Amino acid sequence: MKKMTLLLGYGLCAMLLATSCSFPRVIILKDPLTPEEHLSLGVTYEQQGDFDNAIKEYNLAAKKLPGAFLYLGNAHFQKKQWKEAEDYYRLAIEKQPDNADAHNNLAWLYYTRRENLAEAEKLAQRALILNPGKGDIYRDTLEKIREIR
Repeated sequence: MKKMTLLLGYGLCAMLLATSCSFPRVIILKDPLTPEEHLSLGVTYEQQGDFDNAIKEYNLAAKKLPGAFLYLGNAHFQKKQWKEAEDYYRLAIEKQPDNADAHNNLAWLYYTRRENLAEAEKLAQRALILNPGKGDIYRDTLEKIREIR
């Protein structure tokens, strides 16, 4: 009897060990974060220099927040992924034509790359018109562009 109990005990242990290695899968059907929270989390990642995770969060935010395209452009700019940055700045302008920061940042990208300087100047001028409250920043961009033209 003692031998039978011992064998059953070993069998039960073996069965538990065999099944304990497989974990149940958790499937999230609804994103627990709002688009604004994804954007905020992306900003935190970006401030820490973790641009890949920032981009992931900004992409999640961009599903509902068109302003997130500007953030995507900024993160790609930081990674020196110029084409992606340009595409996202253009998308930000397309989705929000009154987004002065998107105009200015695309102008700054062109200034940085020393390309499309005529368009860069127009973009910086447009940013000034759209948001005179940030005139110092946008004028700085415009002046730098004009210096190298």
